[in-house]
Amino acid sequence: MTTADDVAARAKARFSTTLERLADYLRYPAISCEPEHARDVRALAERIADDLGGLGMERARLLELDGALPCVAAERRRCPGAPTVLVYGHLDLQPVAGEAWDSPPHEASAREGRLYARGAADDMGGWVSHLAAIEAWLEVAGELPLNIRLLIEGEEEIGSPNLVRYMDAFPDAFEADVMVLTDCENPSTDVPGLTVSLRGLMDVEVHCASMAADVHSGLWGNAIPDPAVALMQLVARLVDEDGRLKHGRVEVPEAWAKASFDVPLGPEVVREGARLLDGVEPLPGRGRSTAEWIWRQPAVTVLSTTLPAPGREKNAVRREASARLSVRVAPGQRGEDLYRVLEDVLLADPPGGVKVSMRLLSAGGSWLYTPKGPAFEAADRAYEKAWGKKLVQIGVGGSIPFVAMFGERFGDLPLILNGVMDPRTAAHGPNESMDLALFERAVLANVHLYAELAALPR
Repeated sequence: MTTADDVAARAKARFSTTLERLADYLRYPAISCEPEHARDVRALAERIADDLGGLGMERARLLELDGALPCVAAERRRCPGAPTVLVYGHLDLQPVAGEAWDSPPHEASAREGRLYARGAADDMGGWVSHLAAIEAWLEVAGELPLNIRLLIEGEEEIGSPNLVRYMDAFPDAFEADVMVLTDCENPSTDVPGLTVSLRGLMDVEVHCASMAADVHSGLWGNAIPDPAVALMQLVARLVDEDGRLKHGRVEVPEAWAKASFDVPLGPEVVREGARLLDGVEPLPGRGRSTAEWIWRQPAVTVLSTTLPAPGREKNAVRREASARLSVRVAPGQRGEDLYRVLEDVLLADPPGGVKVSMRLLSAGGSWLYTPKGPAFEAADRAYEKAWGKKLVQIGVGGSIPFVAMFGERFGDLPLILNGVMDPRTAAHGPNESMDLALFERAVLANVHLYAELAALPR
């Protein structure tokens, strides 16, 4: 009788083959935000669909909608009475233009135990780890222990603008009893993570104006309010001495706050993961853990301003100035509530009486989830077999729109969020990489996860 241990041994033996397949996919510059690469997104989607058919997956096909990049869907459902698991991933990539890479970004390069390439961990490695588990099961047992559907999206890196449309147009491609979403992180290369929270995201514009036209700075400076200075004063109102958003902070459960100090996000991890320059220190905790600051508290970043760029100076007080702010919304916090807090701060008593206005440009919801039930107990058992440790519940400081979409549509189902990223991954930046030992453990965890979920009642 075939056991999951037998299949795991086969997955380990064929790990080099898995890496070759991954390297092939990483050669496609499937950059969804650049129209000139739309054909690369499609070419990779077609390649994946063909490969899935060759692996023994059924109904391997492209899902297409007008005005959208394609998704890849496939399934293998030959186990009546067994649960159906949907595995979600994405095939599209972030751009690389202007980044300084140590090796070609679309050629996988292994160095010091890590695989470097754009998309290696975000998210090609995530869902390819499932292909490796599927192949190992089919090679050893001739069949999967449960039913599986795959959904590989082509627009995640541009915010999944058509994912809900795909859910509406192809509901059968999403039908499942358990969903595994493979685009998340691990707190370290040795500790597996189960993502249970995400911060939401708002883009906010702040605009200051004081005159009908630019005026000579020598003639009128010191006599009139400068909108550019007023803008900087207003932004400074939002943050504390450390530069953190000081308004709209939330209370987290005391037990969670205490446990969060055990998450391996110490100063060295922050320093290396964020690539701090020599002499630059991580922000002080001020009684909160790093995990709480980046997972559970709101934050603000200045994305852009209309302040003149070098080379476009003139000796004038500009009539207006504006800034675009990225505001992270704490999990469980309502974006509209935080926006009103910011309005109260920025619109009250404007410096020098300048005219201040605000505009909400875009908003995405936060996500806070309580993993309960036998599917998560099965996941713990699977990861303990592969990693020697159970999944640690973590948050992600970023905003992943597709998670909120799945949560809203399928919130009554177990949503298992995992992935192959770690603090050194540098997703969205130069020299993105994936830890190879972590990747192998992810493959083995998937092998065991299928067996554990198969043993659950439907």
